Amino acid sequence: MIAFVRGTVAAVGLTSAVVEVGGLGLELQCAPGTLADLHTGQQATLPTSMVVREDSMTLFGFADEDEKQMFELVQTASGVGPKLAQAMLAVLSPEAIRRAVASDDVKTLTAVPGIGQKGAQRIILELRDRIGSPSLSALPDGPAAPTAAVADWQAQVQAGLVGLGWSAKEADKAVTAVTPEVATTTTPDGRPDVARLMRAALRTLSKA
Repeated sequence: MIAFVRGTVAAVGLTSAVVEVGGLGLELQCAPGTLADLHTGQQATLPTSMVVREDSMTLFGFADEDEKQMFELVQTASGVGPKLAQAMLAVLSPEAIRRAVASDDVKTLTAVPGIGQKGAQRIILELRDRIGSPSLSALPDGPAAPTAAVADWQAQVQAGLVGLGWSAKEADKAVTAVTPEVATTTTPDGRPDVARLMRAALRTLSKA
């Protein structure tokens, strides 16, 4: 088990990042929000979770330990695998997931691609007693999202949507739909907030 990775960011792709550790380049599958905060050449420490299958070993990287723990916990619910768990964290913060489960909020969970009403009800039933209570001080939208370069946000959101199972055509339409929101969906330094734009694009697709 690899609990975390610490090293130099060697590359940042559309769905993964490579971190150099002891002369080895480890590829980590990450959600768009996590990737948006990584930059080539910087030092980074990412909590990780390894998923082993008969034909593959995949390392998932997270922004913090809370995300990692939530990733692993939601997979204990029936029908939730690594891909769907990552999709949940791409759309919702760990606190938002806790709030949804604690308040029987099926609608919030069904905003995640791949989770229908029955699936959301099953997740709530199976995790309610184990997921913990949401923080009273948490904001409705969860923690502040990381930043990204202005020229990259469309590519990151588009790639993130495709990685979550939407077609390239659907992803392109969603990116176009949320483009007018860029001016008001920014981080304190004025850059597009990729994580919030991703959530907006997912809401657009869920309504389609």
